[in-house]
Amino acid sequence: MHNTWLSLLIMTLSIYAVRMLPFLLLRKNITNRFIRSFLFYVPYVTLAVMTFPAILSATANPGAGLCALIVGVLVAWFKGDLFTTAVCCCGAAFLFSLIVP
Repeated sequence: MHNTWLSLLIMTLSIYAVRMLPFLLLRKNITNRFIRSFLFYVPYVTLAVMTFPAILSATANPGAGLCALIVGVLVAWFKGDLFTTAVCCCGAAFLFSLIVP
């Protein structure tokens, strides 16, 4: 029980430090174009790093996950609607699992 509370305290302090240090250390606006463009893409990269492995391992057949990923990228690129993309990904994974055992 003691280790659980200690772990929670350490996690809380580390998350708090990561969120508060930029406010404490960076008082003026960032003018460097490279750093600004880097920081602009951080949320997208973080989401991609968390999402892509989950997509590939969501089904028992990794090929179905890859098929759903490819269909999802294509539908999102051309259509752009989140609901349509999700339905097409689910359908692609289902059809791939039916065709390839």
